[in-house]
Amino acid sequence: MDTATKAADLLKHHRESIDRLDAILVFTLAERFKHTQAVGQLKAEHALPPSDPAREARQIERLQRLAEEADLDPEFAKKFLNFIISEVIRHHETFQK
Repeated sequence: MDTATKAADLLKHHRESIDRLDAILVFTLAERFKHTQAVGQLKAEHALPPSDPAREARQIERLQRLAEEADLDPEFAKKFLNFIISEVIRHHETFQK
């Protein structure tokens, strides 16, 4: 097997792994949002604010620590979680209308 064929085979295996991991991410996010939707409904029913800045800060710090342990850029983890939090808050605000 020549080097180009070996490289193509390795590339194929990496891409298959990436595709599986992308599916895991999507299903994991869907499960997470099911729980945050339930939280949003509870908050709306009990007139609680849609966001909890103290918890959000703790979660960001926690995810940054986990990212460091996983050898992932902590700033990326922070940006990712901030995006998710903003979506969750947006959903929670719709429950309160």
